[in-house]
Amino acid sequence: MTAASGNAAGQTSRSTAPAPRSDRWLRRLASAPGARARLICFPHAGGSASFFFPLRRSLPDTVEAYAVQYPGRQDRLGEPCLSSIDELADAVCEVLREEPGTPLVLFGHSMGAILAFEVARRRERSGAGSPLGLIVSGRRAPSLTRTETVHQLDDAGLIDEIRRLSGTDDALLDDPDMREMILPALRADYRAIETYRKSPGPPLGCPLSVFVGDEDPRASPAEAEAWRDHTSGDVTFHVFSGGHFYLSDRPQEFADTLAHELTRLCGPADS
Repeated sequence: MTAASGNAAGQTSRSTAPAPRSDRWLRRLASAPGARARLICFPHAGGSASFFFPLRRSLPDTVEAYAVQYPGRQDRLGEPCLSSIDELADAVCEVLREEPGTPLVLFGHSMGAILAFEVARRRERSGAGSPLGLIVSGRRAPSLTRTETVHQLDDAGLIDEIRRLSGTDDALLDDPDMREMILPALRADYRAIETYRKSPGPPLGCPLSVFVGDEDPRASPAEAEAWRDHTSGDVTFHVFSGGHFYLSDRPQEFADTLAHELTRLCGPADS
């Protein structure tokens, strides 16, 4: 659930002037004139919008794409972190309400999968519209809970957990200044996901695509299969070779599969 090399929570300097809310929360990945859908990508715990920048070259022409930038990292380093999934989901929904129109596809990895799920639930409940599809990656179903207390560890213990998941370049973790910038956002994100409990409510009505690595210590394929219980729509299931960050270890396979799912949800480009 940690940031890959080059995408750590505190890598860029503090911003000095407030930006419009959508500009603060959303980073454009790809433009698509006449797009049929907007893809909204939600990063993992400790992650940032730049984690998804490599997808720019692989997305279908029918989709324009944005990545969510959580507060407390990179150009939002000076803003306080949010430490609950509900706070994050409410904030993202407010931003998305400011830009109505093009139908949405929501994609999230790890903590981002739960956040995307909660945004989809809120949009369906509020009448804002069901997404064209929800794509979740590297996360067990919301109904399955574990007792996890990584956010309560001291700094050394939190760094050890990050190293175990192999999501961050060791050079960043070995740099004291980088650790000082990264750790507050990491701890807040881990607190958000580890204290999350799904509230009662009906299943989603949209199609659901589930991605998981076959050696992921955070979400086994069986735990990921349980996502089927959280939608009345069609479900597709993709198991990749790899661990929690299979999408970084097998980038082309991941990008191709994501593009295939997007084309299935949004339709092929006009000939």
